[in-house]
Amino acid sequence: MTPRAILERLLESLGIERPAGYRGLRGKGQAWERLAARRLESEGYRILDRNFRGRSGEIDFVADEKGTLCFIEVKGRAGSGFGSPAEAVTLEKQRRIFRTAQEYLARRRLGSPACRFDVVTIVEDGERSEIEIVRHAFEEPGGRSSSR
Repeated sequence: MTPRAILERLLESLGIERPAGYRGLRGKGQAWERLAARRLESEGYRILDRNFRGRSGEIDFVADEKGTLCFIEVKGRAGSGFGSPAEAVTLEKQRRIFRTAQEYLARRRLGSPACRFDVVTIVEDGERSEIEIVRHAFEEPGGRSSSR
């Protein structure tokens, strides 16, 4: 029996449930996505899809805000030592998000609705998290506007 299995049985016998989800950086990303979802909903977004996966990549959230379809990337940092989270949405990342958004529209047969690309940034500072929604964070890489 592995140490992990022993721990699982011990926790189960004590009636303690382990929190669902990943640990480490992936778990941190999930926690940031939960924070972002709460903030988006409080700001009036209606989340339509989470973690949409396409051939080109993944989009954290697809949401509707006042009739505009928003493709939303969540980026977090455990401090400001390595720059702002928004800086991590590089041109290549923008291209992948854009291609994945095109795939989303095609799969859902949505045609050409008004769209935009937003980024939710989260900076943790000790016990506090600073959350910002950057609307119109970028346009279609290559110059054309993402609004149709």
